[in-house]
Amino acid sequence: MDKQIVHARQILHRSSYSVFFTGAGISTPSGIPDFRSPGSGLWEKYDPYAVASYSAFLHHPEQFFDWIRSLYLQSKDAQPNIAHFVLAELEKLGMVKSVITQNIDGLHQQAGSKNVIELHGSARSATCQNCQARFDGNKMLQLYIRHDFIPACEFCGNILKPDIILYEESLPEKAWQDAESEIQKADAVFVAGSSLETYPANTLPRMGVSNGAFLVIITLTPSPLDDIADVVIRADVTQAIPALLKMDK
Repeated sequence: MDKQIVHARQILHRSSYSVFFTGAGISTPSGIPDFRSPGSGLWEKYDPYAVASYSAFLHHPEQFFDWIRSLYLQSKDAQPNIAHFVLAELEKLGMVKSVITQNIDGLHQQAGSKNVIELHGSARSATCQNCQARFDGNKMLQLYIRHDFIPACEFCGNILKPDIILYEESLPEKAWQDAESEIQKADAVFVAGSSLETYPANTLPRMGVSNGAFLVIITLTPSPLDDIADVVIRADVTQAIPALLKMDK
């Protein structure tokens, strides 16, 4: 791994606009379950379209919120890990310009990263699907867990939806536009902890390559873009990302 780390760090130091693209693998060391890992991923226990689609939310909210309850209880005490903190430090040093994340946990922001683009929304807030009033997502889920009532808007009584992007929903327009803008400016794209299997988010790193950016992939398992990457580091992000900061040029 050392040779790949040195090469990746050279790319990081020589680039003028590095962007990180992160997925569930950067948060699993913090205790947040991912979706696709064999044997432990959430989709081994749940059918995603039965619990995490917009249709499921509308027509079977009890199943949707039962899934959200399980995810929340497994994730509520999670704290940023060293990979999150190092990315925040790299941003402070001007070596990383932005983080584009598929995660909904807010751990990048908790660690101190400022320019974070959340492609798949956030569980930290919830919105009424009728009057569009917004609420604190954590308080909403805590009340649901305590009282087992489907969360309802205090203004109009309609069901509340956590501000996460479900199957059958489009990505937030502004987040997508911001992410595209960052990728178009990037001369180096670092993928960390993403399987690169979720469309359309997985098109962004390839877009960077098409624009001439270097591509570095840090994952424990193979990804569909390994063959076009300049560097592939098959390691845990909590080891590889700190190594980018610590090792000599």
